[in-house]
Amino acid sequence: MADQVVKKTKKRDLNKTGYLFVLPFVIVFLTFSIYPVIRTFYLSFSEYANTPKPPVLVGFKNYARVFGDKFFWQALGNTVRIWGVNIILQLGLAFLLTMVFSDFKYKIYGLPVFRAIYYLPNLIAATSVAFLFKTLLDWRFGTVNQILQAAHITKTPINWLGDPKYAGMVIAVIGAWMWFGNSFIVLMAGVQGINRDYFEAAAIDGAGRWTVFGKITLPLLRPIMLYVFVTSLIGGLQLFDVPFLIIGNSVSNVRGSIQTVVMYLYKFGFEVSPNQVGYSAAIAYVLFFIILIVSAIQFKLLGSKED
Repeated sequence: MADQVVKKTKKRDLNKTGYLFVLPFVIVFLTFSIYPVIRTFYLSFSEYANTPKPPVLVGFKNYARVFGDKFFWQALGNTVRIWGVNIILQLGLAFLLTMVFSDFKYKIYGLPVFRAIYYLPNLIAATSVAFLFKTLLDWRFGTVNQILQAAHITKTPINWLGDPKYAGMVIAVIGAWMWFGNSFIVLMAGVQGINRDYFEAAAIDGAGRWTVFGKITLPLLRPIMLYVFVTSLIGGLQLFDVPFLIIGNSVSNVRGSIQTVVMYLYKFGFEVSPNQVGYSAAIAYVLFFIILIVSAIQFKLLGSKED
C-alpha cells in the first residue's frame, strides 16, 4: 500500500514538472497573441484625447464612425474586388492542375517535382515579390512593356501600377500567382485521399475526364474546398503586404482604388496622429466580424451539402 502511495506521489510530481516545459509557450502565447487581442478590443471602445494620457472610454462611438465612413466601405469594396479576381484565378488554375494530375487514364509522373515548382512562389517573401513585380511592370523600363512593344501588341507603354484601371487587377494576379500552388497541393492531397475504386469503376464505364472530375472528384472534395475557401477568404480580406509594398504612398491617384481594409486600418493606426488608434482598433474588429459572418455563411452553404 505504501509503495502505491509513493508511486502516485512520484507520478503527480512528474506531471507537475511537465507544466514547466509548456510554461514558456503559454507565456509567449498569452503575451503576443491573447493580450494584443484583448488590448485591441479595449482600445476599440476608447480614444486618446491627449497622447501622454491614458485612453478615454467612448462606448460605441468608433464603431458608429466605421459604419458611417464611406472610405472604409470603399476600402472594403476594393478588398472584395481584388480577392474575388484572386480566388477565381487561384482556384481555377488549382482545379485545372488537379484535374490533369489526378486523371486516372493518363497518369503524369513527377508530381513531387511539380508540387515543389508550383509551391515555390508561396515561399518567396512579400518584399521580394513586390520588388520583382515593381521592376517587371515599371511603365518606362519594365520587361513586360518592352516585350509587349517588341511583339507589337501595344504601341505605348502601359502604366500597370499607376493606372487605377490596371493596378487592382495586377495585385489580384500577383496574389493568385503566389497562392495557387498552396491550393493545388491541398486539393491534390484531398484527391489522393479518395478511394481509387471510384476512378477505376468510372474508367471501366468509359467516363471522360470532365465527367470523372465533375461527378466523383469535385463532390468528394467538398470538405477540402470549404477549407480552401475559408482560408482564402481570411487571407484575402486581410490583404496588406503586396499592395502596400508595391504602391505605398508613391502613387496617390492609385492608392484609393487599391487601398484595402488593412491598409486603411494601418493608415489610422500608424500614419495619422496617435489619437486615431481607437478608430483603427474598431476597424480591425469590424473586419473580424465581417470575416466571421462570411465564413459562417460559407460553412452553411458548403457544409450543409455534405453527405
